[in-house]
Amino acid sequence: MSAIAWGPAEVGHVPAPPTRPRLTLIEGGAAAEQAVGLRLTGRGRLAILLLLALAVAAVVVLTGTGGAGAAEAERTVTVRPGQTLSEIAAAELPGLSISEGIVALQLANSLNTAQVSAGQELVVPRS
Repeated sequence: MSAIAWGPAEVGHVPAPPTRPRLTLIEGGAAAEQAVGLRLTGRGRLAILLLLALAVAAVVVLTGTGGAGAAEAERTVTVRPGQTLSEIAAAELPGLSISEGIVALQLANSLNTAQVSAGQELVVPRS
């Protein structure tokens, strides 16, 4: 069984559209945002922090290697017949004790022992 409800209707009556919320103007809204200035998000702060860190690192690297590029040439010594590593250490590294000088010469020349041969070229490290 079916039924149809029929009610009185006005001819030409159009139902009103549903109401929507309307935008309203708030005093000082746009001007207030401009007065606040720049707002940074967490991602923006991180980006600025990383840029500053990179700039500081670049300055440190550039100033740190500036002196290394202008380093003086390595000083070498040729071992004479009968000369020992301790004699070379005493003559070439007077600011160090003999034992410290020997170790410095061994490290600079990759020597395993204190034995040197006549005619051997040795690099003298800066003391």
